[in-house]
Amino acid sequence: MVTLLLASEADSASVNLLEAVRRLEGWGEPEEFDHGVVQRHIARPIHLLSIEELHIHADGIDEIHSAAVGESVDEVLVLSRHVAKSGRPSLTLHAIGVPGEIPHGERGFAGGRKGVAVPPSPRFAALFRELRTDAIASGLADEFDLTLETTHHGPVLTAPTLYLEIGSKESEWVRKDAADCWARVLSKVLALEGDQPLGEWTGQGEVMLGLGGGHYAPRHTDVIIRSGVDFGHLLANYALVFDEPSEDDAPGPWKHSLREAVEKTRQAYPGGNVFAHLDRKSFKGWQRNAIIQELAKMGVEVRRGRDFLPEQS
Repeated sequence: MVTLLLASEADSASVNLLEAVRRLEGWGEPEEFDHGVVQRHIARPIHLLSIEELHIHADGIDEIHSAAVGESVDEVLVLSRHVAKSGRPSLTLHAIGVPGEIPHGERGFAGGRKGVAVPPSPRFAALFRELRTDAIASGLADEFDLTLETTHHGPVLTAPTLYLEIGSKESEWVRKDAADCWARVLSKVLALEGDQPLGEWTGQGEVMLGLGGGHYAPRHTDVIIRSGVDFGHLLANYALVFDEPSEDDAPGPWKHSLREAVEKTRQAYPGGNVFAHLDRKSFKGWQRNAIIQELAKMGVEVRRGRDFLPEQS
């Protein structure tokens, strides 16, 4: 089972990140395939793949790669740029999919398929923790925001996937120190230097689903940092759209988006106990109640941070 590191020649940050990972020791010679250029790690089941098209449009690239090399892809980690209107330097990490967009089945505004989420890699927490550790130790955290983002954009893949990003404009996308930070994180988490890999799911444990709030999920991020919990999809309010409530219903595409996030998180963490954390202030009371009732139908408990955060000494 292979971890696929995906890069795109159409993305300068992706190329920068690819070069940083290539500087790590242990890679074989490049191999030309119809779908891109592949390098395999000598000691670990990890492949580097560079494609020409922008990665957010590379639907099915995991299965295409599997068929080409004759090995099954277990997860995809995409090396990417991050764009933000603020222009703030940032290192970001997020799951993918557009479960809240409609009409379902059509192409998403930024890739993907409307109404569809992709399972997140269970290395989500390990990558975020190591990113914070390395960026703080290297001093990058003094300049770069270290942030999670909520689930958004394509492509549509089968394998559990995460995006690893440098933002937020060209001057950061090409920075070697930012790319080297991510390369060190990947080396640590994927055990490229022979240690034990991190974030491999053992088939049991608790997994948080984050619901509500803005794109950078500050409330969910805070409890994730303080609790050390594993986590799956994080959905912003824009992915949980409600229509006007009727007398006995809370209509809207939010139900589909919620179910898609729960199901794909459960796929990523088989045997895990998925629970939900709500950014309560971001919902109206009737919306919050509707979400809690819908989650109950799926066997998902809603917890407040105080229910799973360690007690302060």
